[in-house]
Amino acid sequence: MTHLNSLDVELAQELGDFTEDDLDVVFTPKECRTLQPSLPEEGHPRFFWSHFRPTISLLHKMGLFLQARPRHLNVLCDVSGKVPLTACGFDLRSLQPDQRLENLLRQVSAEDFEKQNEEARRTNRHAELFALYPSVDEEDAVEIRPVPECPKEHLGNRILVKVLTLKFEIEIEPLFASIALYDVKERKKISENFHCDLNSDQFKGFLRAHTPSVAPSSQAKSAVFSVTYPSSDIYLVVKIEKVLQQGEIGDCAEPYMVIKEGDGGKSKEKIEKLKLQAESFCQRLGKYRMPFAWAPISLTSFFNVSTLEREVTDVESMVGRSSVGERRTLSQSRRLSERALSLEENGVGSNYKTTTMTVNSFFKQEGDRLSDEDLFKFLADYKRSSSLQRRVKSIPGLLRLEISPAPEIINCSLTPEMLPVKPFPENRTRPHKEILEFPIREVYVPHTVYRNLLYVYPQRLNFANKLASARNITIKIQFMCGEDASNAMPVIFGKSNGPEFLQEVYTAITYHNKSPDFYEEVKIKLPAKLTVNHHLLFTFYHISCQQKQGASVESLLGYSWLPILLNERLQTGSYCLPVALEKLPPNYSMHSAEKVPLQNPPIKWAEGHKGVFNIEVQAVSSVHTQDNHLEKFFTLCHSLESQVTFPIRVLDQKISETSLEHELKLSLICLNSSRLEPLVLFLHLVLDKLFQLSVQPMVIAGQTANFSQFAFESVVAIANSLHNSKDLAKDQHGRNCLLASYVHYVFRLPEPPRDPPKSGSVAGAPPPTPLPRNSKYYKNSKLLQARVMSSSNPDLAGTHCAADEEVKNIMSSKRRGVCVGSTCHLRLVFVLVVQHFHEELALQMVVSTGMVRETVFKYAWFFFELLVKSMAQYVHNMDKRDNFRRTRFSDRFKDDITTIVNVVTSETENEQAEKINISLAFFLYDLLSLMDRGFVFNLIKHYCNQLSAKLTNLPTLISMRLEFLRILCSHEHYLNLNLFFMNSDTAPASPCPSISSQQNSGSVFQDQKIASMFDLTPEYRQQHFLTGLLFTELVAALDAEGEGGLHPLQRKAVSAIHSLLSSHDLDPRCVKPEVKVKIAALYLPLVGIILDALPQLYDFTGNDASEGTSAINQNVALAIAGNNFTSKTSGTMLSSLQYNMLNADTTRNLMICFLWIMKNADQSLIKKWIADLPSMQLNRILDLLFICVSCFEYKVSARWLSLTAALIPLGNDRFPGLNENLRWRKEQTHWRQANEKQDKTKAELDQEALISGNLATEANLIILDMQENIIQASSALDCKDSLLGGVLRVLVNSLSCDQSTTYLTHCFATLRALIAKFGDLLFEEEVEQCADLCQRVLHHCSSSMDVTRSQACATLYLLMRFSFGNFARVKMQVTMSLASLVGKAPDFNEEYLRRSLRTILAYAEEDTAMQATPFPTQVEELLCNLNSILYDTVKMREFQEDPEMLMDLMYRIAKSYQTSPDLRLTWLQNMAEKHTKKKCYTEAAMCLVHAAALVAEYLSMLEDHSYLPVGSVSFQNISSNVLEESAVSDDTLSPDEDGVCSGRYFTESGLVGLLEHAAELFSTGGLYETVNEVYKLVIPILEAHRDFRKLTSTHDKLQKAFDSIISKRMFGTYFRVGFYGSKFGDLDEQEFIYKEPAITKLPEISHRLEGFYGQCFGEEFVEVIKDSAPVDKTKLDPNKAYIQITFVEPYFDEYEMKDRVTYFEKNFNLRRFMYTTPFTLEGRPRGELHEQYRRNTVLTTMHAFPYIKTRISVIQKEEVMEQWFSEWGPQTSSYSIP
Repeated sequence: MTHLNSLDVELAQELGDFTEDDLDVVFTPKECRTLQPSLPEEGHPRFFWSHFRPTISLLHKMGLFLQARPRHLNVLCDVSGKVPLTACGFDLRSLQPDQRLENLLRQVSAEDFEKQNEEARRTNRHAELFALYPSVDEEDAVEIRPVPECPKEHLGNRILVKVLTLKFEIEIEPLFASIALYDVKERKKISENFHCDLNSDQFKGFLRAHTPSVAPSSQAKSAVFSVTYPSSDIYLVVKIEKVLQQGEIGDCAEPYMVIKEGDGGKSKEKIEKLKLQAESFCQRLGKYRMPFAWAPISLTSFFNVSTLEREVTDVESMVGRSSVGERRTLSQSRRLSERALSLEENGVGSNYKTTTMTVNSFFKQEGDRLSDEDLFKFLADYKRSSSLQRRVKSIPGLLRLEISPAPEIINCSLTPEMLPVKPFPENRTRPHKEILEFPIREVYVPHTVYRNLLYVYPQRLNFANKLASARNITIKIQFMCGEDASNAMPVIFGKSNGPEFLQEVYTAITYHNKSPDFYEEVKIKLPAKLTVNHHLLFTFYHISCQQKQGASVESLLGYSWLPILLNERLQTGSYCLPVALEKLPPNYSMHSAEKVPLQNPPIKWAEGHKGVFNIEVQAVSSVHTQDNHLEKFFTLCHSLESQVTFPIRVLDQKISETSLEHELKLSLICLNSSRLEPLVLFLHLVLDKLFQLSVQPMVIAGQTANFSQFAFESVVAIANSLHNSKDLAKDQHGRNCLLASYVHYVFRLPEPPRDPPKSGSVAGAPPPTPLPRNSKYYKNSKLLQARVMSSSNPDLAGTHCAADEEVKNIMSSKRRGVCVGSTCHLRLVFVLVVQHFHEELALQMVVSTGMVRETVFKYAWFFFELLVKSMAQYVHNMDKRDNFRRTRFSDRFKDDITTIVNVVTSETENEQAEKINISLAFFLYDLLSLMDRGFVFNLIKHYCNQLSAKLTNLPTLISMRLEFLRILCSHEHYLNLNLFFMNSDTAPASPCPSISSQQNSGSVFQDQKIASMFDLTPEYRQQHFLTGLLFTELVAALDAEGEGGLHPLQRKAVSAIHSLLSSHDLDPRCVKPEVKVKIAALYLPLVGIILDALPQLYDFTGNDASEGTSAINQNVALAIAGNNFTSKTSGTMLSSLQYNMLNADTTRNLMICFLWIMKNADQSLIKKWIADLPSMQLNRILDLLFICVSCFEYKVSARWLSLTAALIPLGNDRFPGLNENLRWRKEQTHWRQANEKQDKTKAELDQEALISGNLATEANLIILDMQENIIQASSALDCKDSLLGGVLRVLVNSLSCDQSTTYLTHCFATLRALIAKFGDLLFEEEVEQCADLCQRVLHHCSSSMDVTRSQACATLYLLMRFSFGNFARVKMQVTMSLASLVGKAPDFNEEYLRRSLRTILAYAEEDTAMQATPFPTQVEELLCNLNSILYDTVKMREFQEDPEMLMDLMYRIAKSYQTSPDLRLTWLQNMAEKHTKKKCYTEAAMCLVHAAALVAEYLSMLEDHSYLPVGSVSFQNISSNVLEESAVSDDTLSPDEDGVCSGRYFTESGLVGLLEHAAELFSTGGLYETVNEVYKLVIPILEAHRDFRKLTSTHDKLQKAFDSIISKRMFGTYFRVGFYGSKFGDLDEQEFIYKEPAITKLPEISHRLEGFYGQCFGEEFVEVIKDSAPVDKTKLDPNKAYIQITFVEPYFDEYEMKDRVTYFEKNFNLRRFMYTTPFTLEGRPRGELHEQYRRNTVLTTMHAFPYIKTRISVIQKEEVMEQWFSEWGPQTSSYSIP
């Protein structure tokens, strides 16, 4: 920094000095959905989780997205209804001219003119070019490391169910509903029960004695169900219960089926009686229920079955499933990572809206078929057919449910634990309940909330052999913490309209059933800390339904119980328990009911201690793992952290103090064998414990125990299993999403050691010593390699007392002491940490061997990110942020890092090389923010060198190094890392104005320095390290040789540069122009690289020809444009066989980078560089600019046009100007139209069109700046003639593209400066470009935009004025250009052009300096000629829909220019283009043959070469019609006259180009024999020029033509068409032969002509004459138009048939046609055989087919009449048609 001047120091500080760190450690509290976090009642610290998130502070580049005001677009006015103006009746002076430019005619020096133009171009420019350019495709953005999804509670597809109505025909008692979801296919209940009470206050009063309190949470009438795996087999089942009463279910249901409330009379009395009876039962038996009815509701219509397959796949991806090797794009990964609460995205029909479902009947419950198995059978039958409704009695009723997709935010909602969810308003309404889901398959999502629920399902009781008193059986279920009756805990969730928690619940009763089935679900909130005293107590009662004097309602039948813990583990599963018939003995709960020891007196059991009570217990817990391996691991870890008494019990074994170490190591080895789902649920806690063990050796009973290697190997095995699992998702870089989420959000440094033990603890424990790296301890451990998967549980972090301590320690530097227990406990003490975690992790990575080492580096990303995060926390915790970077970490740690990088290099040959390469790049990227950057640069250099030595496959090597460098170069401080502000003595001077203007001596040394700034020199690579590496890879990618597969490599290299420049351009720190100058200087070598790659660039001009360009193809245009066949060719035109060509997108990205550098670089430096370049290099730059113009041409989408056409008129200039507030949005469509989404709105399309237009404008203005620099530099050069042509070529190309008025204004200003500077050279040296220039300027003179017309008129006038000495040539070129424009341009408007002609005339009249010369008169004559051509345009517009008449008119126009070969040639080309559009390829070819004959006539008079055709006579074998071109003679044509025959086509190369194009069209039209005749004229010219390459191509084409002759072909079909009637005007009584495509039937042409003329005259006035007899005009209606159409065939005399042998010869050069008409002498067409005559009519045309038209007039008619059987032979008559 000491070598920098003050300006550079200031710039460097603004972008961030090296001394300022970008490390930021953030404590992010866990997001909580509920008002209060879900915690156990004891508040045990185990259930808190917090995490640190060290992040490298990346600059988030966001564009400013402002809505642009839609621009008003103009369209050409429809003038079809206007009366056409005639040439003779039109006076230009009668028109009002457009506004003229001020000071156009004022004398200004060329330098001042250029300076004014430059100042005008610099105003109102977009500062940020890349803001207008689409962002890089996200698939190419390898440097984006996706942020993993934050661990959160899993929520599936949620539906909101509201119970609106529940009632039956009669209302006599309270009813109770419960709702749950069932999957019939999986035969599984997939949700817990939702209880709902819709009873009236009257019926609720019946139960008041049994309802001590009513919690608000129990009054919910709506529930939110969750479905992770949607299916068409899901049913919502509603079960109805009622208060127990005497009688079977059928007896109790009968009144509901037979009595109707509306019957009146006796029915009312029965209802009242039943109501009183029900009230009595409620008061006595109100707490007992009995089954009543049920109803299934299919959700098939809700879950969109047609899209289920796709949606389930998406859901599986969301919860963890993905296919092996699947590579999602970044956008897809982000989309899947956003856990949707909306049903419309995951599994629910997107078109589904809120619907109300109504059920009108219920199925009566069957007392002996109440189990879930019976329910699934019922549902299966119900789904298949309606037979269930016939077999099961139905109860009429009404149930109305409202089902809808649950909104993301629901007010007043409760979790399954009854916790209020945000937002929960204070004025609480009736709450919604979230219903817990029981997914049909595993959901691999970590626990993030405290959940500890137990579900008890009594299933079946068998008292069949018990006394008769056991009939109405119910079970009282209690959760006990002891054996006393008072120990029943209030942890059972209540049902509807009652307390929130209960101490006991009763099952529903089946009347008089000794072996009842149960369907009850008992939901219990488990205490956080369970003991051996906790158990489930089941008490069995007989309920007396009849009221007896003094008798109790309940009669005790027996007891059973289930201990909650077995061997310290939660008991779940299915059990068959025995039932004790007497009071239970003391301490019964310490044993299971099946294994209770013998008692005295003995316990009396039902069925002799056999199991008679079936029950199932399921837990949904974030506390209990329910996996043996995990239970053992956590238990042993707990024994290390807490005060425990030995021996300890782990599952079914007891572990002593001496065996603890061995058992823990064995547990670490077996940890990988855990089941997938529990391991996933508890992954965060597992990893936390393993990392704790890895860094904290312990003293156990006086011995040092070190678990580092075992813990590390266990982590490696788990990571391997997680990555190998097919069920767990990975991101775009192949990272397991669960591990990525853990590292990013959950991982924190292992807990610090507790305070040293005090009195009573193990004293004098030997200090642990670090184990040597070569120790067998590190190398001999082998872990079992088994299937493992992962997820995480940030909620349950074991006994994480120290987690809070660490937070407090970091935040307030306080420490908390922990006492060690009494001597009767095991005295464990953590030894002070020997190694920091990052050091221990790096050490383990280095010393690992075998499979462990291979796996570590296979999934190196995980360990690299652990290293980085631990290093960041270490720096933060140890307060080392202000330390020098080289002193932050130990030398031993640096050695380990170096070793790790070396090891990674050795892994680059395996199949995981690409992923390891990316992982290392991200690792070094992060190290640049933590460690000494020189150290990191050495690592980078070493790795790249080693990579080159390792890999022999060049594309693979380049690809890997590119991805590696792209990631490193995306660093926030990339610019400073590259020393972009440095001005080394060995490097070129910085391109800032102050330096470039210091010395202007022009010394050779200074010139060499400037030139070297644009080259990739060794000095540059040394000073700008990363950029030099990146440019080196770009050059290697561009120069790589290979037949294919290099496009992705080239795209990757270019997009890397593009991404960097885009980030600089949009970086708010780089907005100052002086900063951008420095950055552009850093990238100057890219200019040289692009120029060297010029032959590889995609040629945009060859594929997307602009409107109004020549009709010939690109190759022919090249042949025409070149003066000699061996002349110089553009860099873009070189053969693609020599280079690996870039595709369009890659070229476009490269071009935008080039333009950005040219825009932001110091312009004085650019000018100096250009001035020192040789002419060849300058021409290469112009070739590059030519490509840039076509590359960034504005192309409006067809859909935008279709949407806009009805609202906004569209004109020549698509967008009037620039808009400063437009940017590309990231979500907007990429440039490539193939990827465009088709459902964009009008606003989106408008935005895209405007942004694309602004990009085109800015890009072209940058190109214009470059051209101005070249023009200024060329003034002092000797090669300005050749440069002038190149500049003109680029300018003409830009004028031929769609441009904004802003650009056109500046472009025309540049053109005028060019004309003023080099006007004398324009029409002498650059005739071809001037012809194009005149045409483009004239085209803009017809623009609908006033501004554009004014600029074009001023330019055209100036062109005439400065060419006054050579005005004849200007006159010819302008006239030809207008003729060409009239024939081709679809949006040409003669009204605007006439106004422009008037403006030019006004300039001539106002030009006082030229009034004394003939110039004003010459201008007026020229304008009159142009006006006459416009008259032809008006006529052509009238016949635009009549192709034959249009071609006749164009033919007449061409004919009228017989004495003006240039104009005739132009009109012949116009006709050829029209024919080509109509696919009349033969006629188009004939037009070009006539044009070639015209050129041959000129050349034969000018030059006498034997290899040239001798005028049009040489073309007779092609067509006899060509002789009409021989009208050109010395009398009518003077080749020496200025401006005559001066076009590009009147050369030998132009003649060859016309003939080659004609040959191609003949080949397309199938006339292969004619192709041979054409090339007979071409080959001698090519031989004379020794153009052997073209000769090779020509003979190849001839071979293909001759091969094609053998194939069958079909030529045209011919019809005679006669027009009769005054409506036809000049066509009246005219006959023509029409040539139609092959196999055209008579009805087809008849329908076409009748339809067309019907539109012209009205359908009722057009009639087609059906026969071919001679037409008697006197019999025709004079008000109608008649058309007679007859099929004709070619006619030949006998002598002709001798020469016309082949099918082609019989269909080529045709002038005579015949048709036959039957008739009789009486006038009838047909009669008897002896009366029948026929008339053979032979027609002769004016020209031979094929011709330059598709219809030719008939000039002679011959008739031959003969009788079918005649003795005298045929009689012939002949006459001509005038």
